[in-house]
Amino acid sequence: MTNLRNCRILLVDDSRTNIAMLVSALEEDYKLGVATDGESALDYAKTHPLDLILLDVIMPGLDGFEVCRRLRQDPVTTNIPVIFITALGDAEDKTRGIEIGAVDYITKPFDLAEVKARVRTHLSLRLAQEALKIQNVVLEVRVKERTKELRKNQQDLLLRLGLVAEFRDPSATVHLRRISACARLLGEAAGLAEERYATISLACIAHDVGMIAVPQEILRSPGKLSRRDFDRVKSHPAVGAQLLSGSRSKLVREAETIAASHHERWDGSGYPRGLSKDSIPLSARITAICDVFDSMISERPYRKALPMEQAFETIRGGAGTLFDPDLVRSFFQAQEKIVRAAAEESVRTVEEKAETTLRY
Repeated sequence: MTNLRNCRILLVDDSRTNIAMLVSALEEDYKLGVATDGESALDYAKTHPLDLILLDVIMPGLDGFEVCRRLRQDPVTTNIPVIFITALGDAEDKTRGIEIGAVDYITKPFDLAEVKARVRTHLSLRLAQEALKIQNVVLEVRVKERTKELRKNQQDLLLRLGLVAEFRDPSATVHLRRISACARLLGEAAGLAEERYATISLACIAHDVGMIAVPQEILRSPGKLSRRDFDRVKSHPAVGAQLLSGSRSKLVREAETIAASHHERWDGSGYPRGLSKDSIPLSARITAICDVFDSMISERPYRKALPMEQAFETIRGGAGTLFDPDLVRSFFQAQEKIVRAAAEESVRTVEEKAETTLRY
């Protein structure tokens, strides 16, 4: 329905004289359908798109009140406006009709000029409502597209922020992307809502941003760190949280939470605050598993990448001590997807690097 002339009206009255009068008054302006009893009216309304129904109340079989009630109960017809046309003029009858779901009430004998005016008013309102629905749908699509674009931009910015901290490590890009993919799959397996695990997946990219404050010689050291150097490394959660603090963005606030707590451990043996169990934010518990897993299967200055099975055994053995045992169970429920995602992100990163090299 784009204009009044395209509007479709069903006329329902057991009097053919009344039907003829209504048809004569409305046929030049609208598309009309006719029914002479309640059952026929219901059948017509279910099988034909309608913008308005003019409905007589007193009819053999189903009366207009019952027809209107059934129209409102059926999802297919519930939103079709109904105007009662009847000889019943008592205020009680009119109130009953409105309570059932009619939008208006015209009393017989009706004035055709009044009928035409009422019909035009309600169809104009219907047209405006339909236009508003279409506009809302268009706006919703635009908002979703803009939100998707914004999240993509936020992901890119967080990735680049993470790379600033780890730019000295050529494997940083694939490491961050694999952690992000793992967090998404783990959150999904744990039963989190999509919006929640999607946010964690993006936010965890900046988990090690505080490493920017740790000297390169410490990070690249091939041997065991001294106590002093390890204390420098242990400062990175607090530094990261400070760098990310103060934002009004939900995503950045989540990133701050993860940066601050991703080295906390289930049994309280982690740092910097020695949190334990559920006092550790869920997003940080998820990131902790993904970070440790991917760090083990990645090459580091002080060791070669570990075999995948050894990494899995470490995660399994850390349940209830290092890691949330429920999340460890969810991790292994998503094990195949996590392995596949890790491989895909590795290939993707190699392809992007090759493309960049060819371009320049």
